[in-house]
Amino acid sequence: MPPKNPRKAASSASAAEGSKPVSKQLSGSELLSQESRLKDERHKDKAAELVSLCEHFRVADEVCDKAWELSQILLSSMETEQGTNKMLYGACLLIAAIELDEVQFTLSDLLKNINMNVSNFFNLLKKLDVNMDTISTKVNSVVSRLEKKYEVQHALYQRFETNLKKIFVEESSTRVKAVSDSKSIVRSCWILFLLAKGKVLQMEDDLVISFQLLLCVLEYFVKLSPHALLKQPFKDVVKDLKETVPIRSSRRGTGRIVRTAPKPVEPDFRVVEVLCKENECNIDEVKNVYQKSFMSFLEMVNLTNQDGIPKEEEFSKQYEELYMKNKDIDARLFLDQDETLLRLKTEECLLEKTPKKNCLDDDSNLIPPQTPVRAALNSINQLKIILNSASSKPSENLMKYFGNCTVNPTEGIAKRVDRLGMAFTDRFAKAMGQACAEIGSQRYKLGVRLYYRIMEIMLKLEEMRLSVHNFSMLLNDNIFHTSLLACALEVVMATYGSTNLKSFGSSETDLLFPWILDVFGLKAFDFYKVIESFIKAEPNLTWEMIKHLERCEHRIMESLAWVSDSPLFELLKQLKEQGVQVEQSEMPGGLDLPLQHNHTAADLYLSPVKTPGKKAPPTNGRKPQTANDHAPPSAPAQPTSQKMQKSTSLSLFYKKVFRLAYKRLNMLCTTLLREHSELEPIIWTLLQHTLQHEYELMKDRHLDQIMMSAMYAICKVKNIDLRFKTIVTAYKDLPNTNQETFKRVLIREGQYDSIIVFYNLVFMQKLKTNILQYASSRPPTLSPIPQIPCSPYKLYANSPLRVPGSNNIYISPLKSSMLSPTKKIQISIGDSFGTSDKFQMINQMVSSEWSHKRGMDMADAPRPLKRLRFDAEEADNSKPAQESMFQKKLAEMTSTRTRMQEQKLKGGADSLSREEK
Repeated sequence: MPPKNPRKAASSASAAEGSKPVSKQLSGSELLSQESRLKDERHKDKAAELVSLCEHFRVADEVCDKAWELSQILLSSMETEQGTNKMLYGACLLIAAIELDEVQFTLSDLLKNINMNVSNFFNLLKKLDVNMDTISTKVNSVVSRLEKKYEVQHALYQRFETNLKKIFVEESSTRVKAVSDSKSIVRSCWILFLLAKGKVLQMEDDLVISFQLLLCVLEYFVKLSPHALLKQPFKDVVKDLKETVPIRSSRRGTGRIVRTAPKPVEPDFRVVEVLCKENECNIDEVKNVYQKSFMSFLEMVNLTNQDGIPKEEEFSKQYEELYMKNKDIDARLFLDQDETLLRLKTEECLLEKTPKKNCLDDDSNLIPPQTPVRAALNSINQLKIILNSASSKPSENLMKYFGNCTVNPTEGIAKRVDRLGMAFTDRFAKAMGQACAEIGSQRYKLGVRLYYRIMEIMLKLEEMRLSVHNFSMLLNDNIFHTSLLACALEVVMATYGSTNLKSFGSSETDLLFPWILDVFGLKAFDFYKVIESFIKAEPNLTWEMIKHLERCEHRIMESLAWVSDSPLFELLKQLKEQGVQVEQSEMPGGLDLPLQHNHTAADLYLSPVKTPGKKAPPTNGRKPQTANDHAPPSAPAQPTSQKMQKSTSLSLFYKKVFRLAYKRLNMLCTTLLREHSELEPIIWTLLQHTLQHEYELMKDRHLDQIMMSAMYAICKVKNIDLRFKTIVTAYKDLPNTNQETFKRVLIREGQYDSIIVFYNLVFMQKLKTNILQYASSRPPTLSPIPQIPCSPYKLYANSPLRVPGSNNIYISPLKSSMLSPTKKIQISIGDSFGTSDKFQMINQMVSSEWSHKRGMDMADAPRPLKRLRFDAEEADNSKPAQESMFQKKLAEMTSTRTRMQEQKLKGGADSLSREEK
């Protein structure tokens, strides 16, 4: 029932009060009426639409005042369409209520009152954030959680509808009563699932566990549904279940028999198995959720021994309490196709499409959308394929490596795995709920299997590179093992969390990076050392997972490595004390290619960080025989112990930071300074100088904060009108940005403010002399302008990559594996190679086999492949004589390879010089 209008109550109370003596004591209702009247006086100058909203939801005066103040700021700075003011006031009301911790209404109630779709509402909130102080990070975090929860619920309801079509017969083929029963079952099933998700999961936005729980609820209702409503194979499975149920024995004559406690009945998973097969879901994981979480939930709501279909009223009221407590979205409205929860058609069109399979006609076979649930399940299945041959214990080859060590690390590794496993499972259960502790244990075991697999490949690579067998120093390094295990677990957690959902930002309880660092007490700078070697070692990582690890590396370089207690600052301090300069920027042309280096995780973890004291390195030039007694070859030996060796990990870290910093600066300059391109090298010079010599400014701050401050400073001294508001607006459009970066910047210990305050009080004060030099007649020498770097990890992606502009064309990269090596043949073909007769043999080899295969399938219509694969592995081994001639032709072509490459490089240099002119 809607609340009584406070204005009417106030007017009636005021009329009644007029006839009473002033000196009479006011009753409680009269005091409330007087308070309501005072509210009318306080808000008489505000817009009627806003006041009406505040009255409807009975918000406090302070919330109404703040919402009105915010709406006036927004209305003066943005254009609004006719009839949208009420929507704007609704958004301002939510922002004010969250900011003041006075949320007295649910999001669904607000959306219904302002007649607005949830997707449009979230888009409006993003548009409203025109100034840096419009929406605080606190509000942004709450809205982020609301949006993510909606995305998860929408994805789950999509999957729920898909399963209903597979389970229940169509309404048109059933009687009226059966249709009514079917609708009742559907409503009860969905609402019971919502209640189970709210009761079992502390983190309701976990898509994978929520979906597995949905399958458990579906199984419960399938077993209770009438046969007439079920499709095959569910009808036969349920029939078999009922036929195999043990018949209760008669109670006659049992009075003299001693009764014993009944044994717990083991659940029958035949329906679950069918559901998992239909959804391509892992049966073992669903069984675990069923036994550890769903069965206890059924006991909690007294549905364990239910014979018929439970009525929705029995648990709809319980869900209502959860919904009102969380103040979020009423997911029951999905059943009614409520307009406030329907996704916009344009958003549905933007869903990622899967490739066509065996399609002859575009109109006859539409491409189904790659839903978030399907994407998550595909990622999980790919991970399981990688780990098919992996064990949760060290393999025989690993044990050989352990045995070759001066100090055998086997016992230490086992104890570390057990200790970190307890920490991981405990933290997972605290985040997800104690009922999910076993799920955390299962995911940890997957991470351990990947950890041992990658370790073995890494050691094989090191053995080939160094020609040594004793890796005692590396294998007894605690930080190396913790980092490698953390990276393996990050891959597992990201795989289960890869939902392709849009998100406003990361939530506080997110189990993705850098959550694992906190669980293991691992420093981000130490974790970065293993990422690149991990990607190189695992040949079957999907491109999405490679991109995720690369993003983790970027976050470390942007901010996580620059926290005050990071080992990075200790290294920089030691360099400064020894007079060793921090890494210089690379020369032009060096950054347009992936960073070229031969360093591995062993180099980075074992690189020197302190001045050698007791023992000087050998100077006789002999090659070390083991990796235990010497640093890796990439760290050259010094003839004296008086000068510190430069840290390999620090050197590589700075090279990567410079690349990342310039890439982001270039993106920002391309947007804001197209007409002043001459300023980009100046800004880059200031930015590089700051990172190299004034790195204390990065402590507990973000790389982008320094970048934006450098841009503003140079534009200021060059008299270019570029305001911070404009910079921030363009910055928000860059990929992987967070509004907290410019809204909450460290000013001094314990004090945070906007980036403008940081620039005035910190950045400008520290670099004022250097900044003013760029306005003088003798400015500082400019740093080399690097080219835009490409991702260094594209070389290691082995999952097919989509061709830009196409949904169903994929290119599969060359595959390689240390565990299963294969031969590769590379051919380099350039311009002006000569006559075409040199390729006749190649054409004959290809066409003869292809014609033979086509002739066999000529009777059938041509069927396009699911993905176009360009693998060099598909060599024809059936014609050894022709293969020998083919190798001879390859030898002839190889003789011209150097000349062709020189011609290409020369032509590229000429083209580059013409562009520069």
